[in-house]
Amino acid sequence: MTTQTTAPQTLATPATATGLVPLPENIGRALALGGSVLAVISTFLAWTWTSAFPGDLTVYGYPGGLQVLVLITGALTTLLCLSSYGVQGLGWLTPAGADAAVKLGALATFATAWYTVLAISVDLGGLVNLEPGGFIVALATLAALTGALALPFERPAPELIDPDDTGWELFKHNARHQRDNVKAAFKSGTAKPLGKLPSYAEILIIVGVLALGLVVFTYGIGTEYDELFIGFLISAGLGFAALTKSGLVAQASQITARHQNITICGAFVAAALFPFTQTDDQYATIGVYILIFATVALGLNIVVGLAGLLDLGYVAFLGVGAYAASLVSGSQSSPFGVHFPFWAAVLVGALASLVFGVLIGAPTLRLRGDYLAIVTLGFGEIFRITANNLDGTSGPDVTNGSNGVSSIPDLDILGFDFSQQHDIAGFAIGRFANYFFLMLIITAIVVLVFRRSGDSRIGRAWVAIREDETAALAMGINGFRVKLIAFAVGASLAGLAGTVQAHVTYTVTPEQYLFAGAIPPNSAFLLAAVVLGGMGTISGPLIGAALLYLIPNKLQFLGDYQLFAFGVALILLMRFRPEGLIPNRRRQLEFHEEAEAPTVLTKAGA
Repeated sequence: MTTQTTAPQTLATPATATGLVPLPENIGRALALGGSVLAVISTFLAWTWTSAFPGDLTVYGYPGGLQVLVLITGALTTLLCLSSYGVQGLGWLTPAGADAAVKLGALATFATAWYTVLAISVDLGGLVNLEPGGFIVALATLAALTGALALPFERPAPELIDPDDTGWELFKHNARHQRDNVKAAFKSGTAKPLGKLPSYAEILIIVGVLALGLVVFTYGIGTEYDELFIGFLISAGLGFAALTKSGLVAQASQITARHQNITICGAFVAAALFPFTQTDDQYATIGVYILIFATVALGLNIVVGLAGLLDLGYVAFLGVGAYAASLVSGSQSSPFGVHFPFWAAVLVGALASLVFGVLIGAPTLRLRGDYLAIVTLGFGEIFRITANNLDGTSGPDVTNGSNGVSSIPDLDILGFDFSQQHDIAGFAIGRFANYFFLMLIITAIVVLVFRRSGDSRIGRAWVAIREDETAALAMGINGFRVKLIAFAVGASLAGLAGTVQAHVTYTVTPEQYLFAGAIPPNSAFLLAAVVLGGMGTISGPLIGAALLYLIPNKLQFLGDYQLFAFGVALILLMRFRPEGLIPNRRRQLEFHEEAEAPTVLTKAGA
């Protein structure tokens, strides 16, 4: 009797595994690896003969400017290719399979290199300005991308589909096959998750992830010219996509979820190190505004992400807090002529926003959906118009009209003058860095409030209202009271951030609190930050707000096309990652219903 053995089923079966480029798989894999290695080597060659192009790409033996980005993406693609070959010690890099990650890594290297080559040609006037290194990197990355596209990819097995199915049903159909393919990979051994690591090893991984995040953010915010920032967006975006496809991001997310307190504390430590990475106060200015924007977005996340209330006028609460604090902080434009200490001004700003939140929410929160959104949008416009009219002519002299409350003095807390430069551990910390540390403390308070409220009984009631208000009411939850609390808490957190914004900007004017504009914060950008980052999470709105503030600030050179390019980027991101960059588990299941329930949900029954 003969026994017939069969090879284990891999992620892509021969019947369905075909590449976009008609090359044998082994040749494609060799091309991808060889092209990536050659791309790395080319970064040590000169790409142009003149230093007229920014970044000085004329030096042999030392990468500079955009060459550094190509070096990083090329090295990443090389490691992914070696992992796909089964090289000992690199299996951890691709726990969900290597082929899809190799494609995106090769695309990142190709896009960054060809963008640089084209930018050199356009800025300097033709391909004649390229040195041999420029031609080598162009051909090497093209070969690597061609080889990567020859690797197999998964096609869903054809099934009979009801022609009356909606687009959502078709999406679920495709998502189910993608999940099944990944499961098959893990069962067959072609994809292996990381084993349970010791706690100290997981903590070291968290430290490494946070350090990498600090380096990437510092590099992005410190890009000195437009070409470098665009190249950074290309390489960082596609590189992150490659790591996501490899499964490494999911593994890191699981580790950080197991050590959430350590991760949050480590993130604040990493953020506190940011001013020490700067040689002057230039980029600390952007940093403090990002923190203000991110803190307000986190407050909005309570209203939108947890309670499910669509608030389109949330920026008005930031304005209420800023105006209330500025009127009692010793400004010469204030009609009250008082100068409260900072702690009292903070309480005034937060309390004023809370009162306005209750006053606006009480008569309107019985509305739902679009109707509530229209009412809150109207409130935002009413606030701006009212602040404009309280100038002593159209109404009482309170806000000084369109001129706003100006000459707001800098803070002085316990003898620490925020307007002066201070030396800390040998580092010169300027005015904006001082406010950065203050805003970081306020952000920590907001994060604490968000976590405690989200895990509390009222937080679970918010989630129940968001998921199904009718069912929640049927179970005895007082929907109006629960939503009013969410509105009040979110408003007070926005007012808390507004008190610092008033002192940072020196002047508070109605034009700072629009529904939409080119530069945040405004209601549209705040809502986009919550949705983009991940509704219902802590880190999601913080990361989303950082991106939404930094990218428009860096794209100002595009002029009238700035918002167009930014809008296209948002559309692409929402198309390929609708649940957000850092998705909440419940929200991720809404977009991927077939995903398995998280183990934490079954813990109580275990």
